[in-house]
Amino acid sequence: LICYYYLIPQSRPLNHASNKFSIITYTLILSQKKKNINNQSYNSCQIPFEMEYGNSTENGIGKSNGISNGYGIGNGYVNGHGIGNEHGNGNGDVYGNGKVNGEKVKKMKPMDSEMLREQGHIMVDFIADYYKNLEDSPQDFPVLSQVQPGYLRDILPDSAPDHPEPLKELLHDVSKKIIPGLTHWQSPSYFAYYASSTSVAGFLGEMLNAGLSVVGFTWLASPAATELEVIVLDWLAKLLQLPDHFLSTGNGGGVIQGTGCEAVLVVVLAARDRIMKKVGKNSLSQLVVYASDQTHSSFRKACLIGGIHEENIRLLKTDSSTNYGMPPKSLEEAISSDLAKGFIPFFICATVGTTSSAAVDPLFPLGKIAESYGIWMHVDAAYAGNACICPEFREHIDGVENADSFNINAHKWLFANQTCSPLWVKDRYSLINALKTNPEYLEYKVKVSKREEVVNYKDWQISLSRRFRSLKLWMVLRLYGAENLRNFIRDHVNLAKHFEDCVAQDAHFEVVTTRYFSLVCFRLAPIDGDEDKCNDQNRELIATVNSTGKIFISHTALSGKFILRFAVGAPLTEEKHVTEAWQIIQKHATKFIHNKKN
Repeated sequence: LICYYYLIPQSRPLNHASNKFSIITYTLILSQKKKNINNQSYNSCQIPFEMEYGNSTENGIGKSNGISNGYGIGNGYVNGHGIGNEHGNGNGDVYGNGKVNGEKVKKMKPMDSEMLREQGHIMVDFIADYYKNLEDSPQDFPVLSQVQPGYLRDILPDSAPDHPEPLKELLHDVSKKIIPGLTHWQSPSYFAYYASSTSVAGFLGEMLNAGLSVVGFTWLASPAATELEVIVLDWLAKLLQLPDHFLSTGNGGGVIQGTGCEAVLVVVLAARDRIMKKVGKNSLSQLVVYASDQTHSSFRKACLIGGIHEENIRLLKTDSSTNYGMPPKSLEEAISSDLAKGFIPFFICATVGTTSSAAVDPLFPLGKIAESYGIWMHVDAAYAGNACICPEFREHIDGVENADSFNINAHKWLFANQTCSPLWVKDRYSLINALKTNPEYLEYKVKVSKREEVVNYKDWQISLSRRFRSLKLWMVLRLYGAENLRNFIRDHVNLAKHFEDCVAQDAHFEVVTTRYFSLVCFRLAPIDGDEDKCNDQNRELIATVNSTGKIFISHTALSGKFILRFAVGAPLTEEKHVTEAWQIIQKHATKFIHNKKN
């Protein structure tokens, strides 16, 4: 009887700072039956591995494969003197340098189709269980993470492992160490920032994208990646009823940026270069941009990256009289004043659905002003633009025909998963001229059989590399259909209205702004007009509510008032979650209401 001792690295060391080896003995249960192959005697054996690693069985010619629920133990080769490739240690038929008769038989194979099939099933099950548990066991998943800064460093090793570890062990660590440190954006009780909506179709699109793993920076690099993006963005533009000049059939077209921040940046650069060609390259210090004080912070960052002087960024004041939309009169006055001082106005950023309160800038009058002065107008509709596929919300982008560019974030409300930010431009050549690069190693002349030119998306964005993002948008549109998407958006808006009605029926609270979409801005009402005390009470209220882990809401400031935000957008949210959230808020507001009565 020969017992083999496998020298393998600990798959789960007790001391995480150590990467020592341990000797693990596996029992060999020898069968009574013997086989004779090539005049040599071999014992057929079964090896019961710990941690459900399955059985290793002889394979006729002495080759045994240890597979364990998709985790694997590598290849065992029997040559009469021992076992080669002794420690697959968690990666099945993929890892190891075992030898047969002194010759190397296997190296690591990073993309193995069978391993992908086995471990892919395990990963899908893990993710599906996560979503099921978010719904069925919310008490185990505090919406706002309760960990402290630096928590993860204390529970992970100081260095990477030298040898592979089983997927089962890794997913155990995800469950016990990573998930507690997550704020659960997909929780049905997440009502804080605008949602990062996900879906089965979006997930499958991401999976296919990762599996194909193409890099479509030019048409030639992956023709289907480029052409599908052109087509899908034309589809989406038509759903939004965008003007024809944003379609690929004219001088415009669409491109998927990584985020809305990138979309704003590239159009600022395009507008800057366009105006500097007219007024000269030394005019940078005179260039002026305009937006409201409610515009997303990425606008300021884009301008600074583009070399615009900070003092030349005009953020026009808004107030409740326009429901925090940009006042056209203030814009025209600012432009006239700057022209009189020798400045060069060149860019206006309008917003449909601001971050703070979902305010809507009046596009039609703003567009007319931009047109009269020859100024590039961009419309940032990252959140609310998605809702405009519904006819009843389309009016909020009336006037977009006067815009030079327009963007939405499909990962916010069209269930396309992070990240997917379609951008359309009226004149693609302005964008291309600002961003194109043509190094020799990318030069390749493509014969065009049709009248349209070849699109090279590397010249429509900051980076060279790009993912096949249009796949998931294509899958969302095809697997759900436009009408289902419209109805889901309508459901979210109705849930927000339900919450708004709850607030309006409680005299201790007040709705602060007009609700257009699925965001409700509200607060605990002031006592005797004392705004400072009211602000402090609302700060304390939101901190208390969020510390419960049962819901997560966020805040903003409008006209010096501390405002609570309740944004519906998570794909699992139903009316019962909204009702429960309101009850939690009411419960923790009791002490302030009691003090008011006293």
